[in-house]
Amino acid sequence: MSFKWYKLSCNFKELQLIGTLNGGQSFRWTHDENSNEWTGVFARTVWKLKHEDNYLNYQVIGTLHRSDTGNNFFGILLEKYLRLDLDLIKYYEEWSSKDELFKSACKQFFGIRILNQEPVENLFSFICSQNNHISRISSMVEKLCLHYGEEICTHNEVKYYSFPSVEKLAQPEVESKLRNLGFGYRAKFIQTAATQIVAWGGEEWFNSLKDMKYKESRQELMKLYGIGPKVADCICLMSLSHLEAVPVDTHVYQIAAQNYLPHLRGKKSVTEKMYVEIGDHFRKLYGDMAGWAHTVLFCADLKKFQQNCSNESCEGKVKRRKK
Repeated sequence: MSFKWYKLSCNFKELQLIGTLNGGQSFRWTHDENSNEWTGVFARTVWKLKHEDNYLNYQVIGTLHRSDTGNNFFGILLEKYLRLDLDLIKYYEEWSSKDELFKSACKQFFGIRILNQEPVENLFSFICSQNNHISRISSMVEKLCLHYGEEICTHNEVKYYSFPSVEKLAQPEVESKLRNLGFGYRAKFIQTAATQIVAWGGEEWFNSLKDMKYKESRQELMKLYGIGPKVADCICLMSLSHLEAVPVDTHVYQIAAQNYLPHLRGKKSVTEKMYVEIGDHFRKLYGDMAGWAHTVLFCADLKKFQQNCSNESCEGKVKRRKK
């Protein structure tokens, strides 16, 4: 079956799909190098994306939305998901004027966008991400969808499922089943956190976090079982529109210590005090979208992008500034 391609006007410098879809934000996108197409699932819909000639081309492969939903509905969904309403070129210019390292990084890592993800999927995906690597995280996320989501469609002999509702993940038997599926200690985190969210109002609870100030929202998220500062910041940044949130992991610590905060070099672990200092430094440097700016540096630091990006978009490793 062939599907119609639709187009959204999108300057090539405004969106780089590899850095955006494969940079550790979402774990449900795959890339076909032969066709240069991305296939993924969000908003209970299976998508194909391809960026060329300053247009983002997309197909809707299958959906759980009503069959009479018009194309404009899906175009709006995609624009919101990629936050295409934000003029990224303008922000890149602003961040470059404040920081020489960013100015260097953005030449190759242009168009890195923060996805506007559904909070339930984002939160439970990042619970899976704790002490884990990308391929295993992706496998765990797909297991959640297979066992607790709804089947959307079959395409090219692959079945696609929606991400499960928080109510499904709160069922008492979920923990033991996930342990049998290889989730380890994360199984208890998932089932217990889901139970808490349902008790606090489910989706409406997440909506209330969007209306709070960043630090208040972050504090509320950390009341969930198994949610620490980094995962809370990921949810704030990628789902709740708190774009000043800066998730600090080993990569971000190394970037900060090598280029901005030399007194932090050589530390064996990131303490709570260091975590706050690093986040505050980026917020002071970049302003209220610090989380987005830091994500560009994060992508530039990842070896897989240094090795695998095309020459046009990723010509080499960002040179670190020594102090």
